[in-house]
Amino acid sequence: MKKNSKNWQTVVVVGAQWGDEGKGKVTDYYAKKTDYVVRFQGGNNAGHTIMHGKHVLKLHLLPSGVLHKHNTVVIGNGVVIDPFVLFAEIQELKKLGINIKLKISERAHLIFPFHILMDTESDQMMAKKNLSALSTQRGIWPTYADKMGRVGIRVVDLLDKQIFKKRFDLLFDLQKKKLSALYHNSKGLNKEKIYQKFVKIGKKIRPLVVDTSIELDQAYNQNKKILFEGAQGAMLDVDHGLYPYTTSSNTIAGAVCAGVGFAPQKIDRVIGVVKAYLSRVGGGCLPTELTDDTGDLIREVGGEYGTTTGRPRRIGWLDLVQLRLAVRVNGLSSLAITKIDILDVLSEVKICTGYKYKGKILKEMPADLSVYEKCQPVFKTFTGWSADYHKTRDYQKLPINMKKYLDFIEKDLGVPIEMVSVGPERNDTILK
Repeated sequence: MKKNSKNWQTVVVVGAQWGDEGKGKVTDYYAKKTDYVVRFQGGNNAGHTIMHGKHVLKLHLLPSGVLHKHNTVVIGNGVVIDPFVLFAEIQELKKLGINIKLKISERAHLIFPFHILMDTESDQMMAKKNLSALSTQRGIWPTYADKMGRVGIRVVDLLDKQIFKKRFDLLFDLQKKKLSALYHNSKGLNKEKIYQKFVKIGKKIRPLVVDTSIELDQAYNQNKKILFEGAQGAMLDVDHGLYPYTTSSNTIAGAVCAGVGFAPQKIDRVIGVVKAYLSRVGGGCLPTELTDDTGDLIREVGGEYGTTTGRPRRIGWLDLVQLRLAVRVNGLSSLAITKIDILDVLSEVKICTGYKYKGKILKEMPADLSVYEKCQPVFKTFTGWSADYHKTRDYQKLPINMKKYLDFIEKDLGVPIEMVSVGPERNDTILK
């Protein structure tokens, strides 16, 4: 990777926290300069909120770069696809006069109604044992489980009616037995109806299907610019996040290689998107969580409610211990700081610099949840800022106290800040 290269051809944009960092806006900004925008993991459990004029668009499968008509939009093999959600999003964009150039990997796996039912039933059971990650109940993990169990159905399988029928019969019967045995609930599944619905939508999806690895390799060799857009955030990564309170895919930058079929040495830059405070939807420990009036104020001013579920997000102070992990596992080249304007309402703001555990200061995140749950945050306090800075596009003209806050983050993590978002609109963006 050509770290800190200014003349980049490929860039990965990933969330450096628990998701909802504002990746959509950052992606939208960089997508002005690219030819391809690529989604490489996750499914419609992720959500991106972006502004299109006066319209608020909430996308779940399509990446944020769809607003730039010159971009070809790619959904890679690492994504699990609910085709009905996908075409609903395409239709919503068409109503706004946006026609996208979409390519879908033939190797991407499909979400079926029995996956969604399995997800819902499982999450309700896990919730009783306080192990729920608060699933969005979109069928994501059961689809990934079938993929790893080698019984999943790919997009390419849907295109041949005989192959699809054979694989569908196997998978449906297997899932029905599981649902009946584990949850005593499979009565709502109509095998023939589901089969016919997918045969029908397979005809719609056929013209969009390609080998996206070949497509992107050829684009790279033609000097096209490519942006890889991550979903969720580093702490939701199934291997490196707060397991089991994670998602079911790898959310870090390295997942581009497996989730698209793209060579690692061809990635020039990795931008980590960092919200100026913390938010997350889901269970598990959150050491810097604010359960007081300050947390409530940040939630309301920041509109911190889930894009996919509408659930109120948990709020906390920025956590550098957590961000050190994100920097390391993603190989971040630079940071994009978002929603710092939300903190305008506070007279003081805090940053967690370490965890206190049994008289020791931990600078890195423990994998052992029994340790993590007992960690107490160590804070550095900063004086707030109240100056009117929102029209400036010059980093040096930001409030002094805000720059102290940002400079501390940059110095501690050893990663340069290259962008600061000071508002929700596209042009509310400052390049450092």
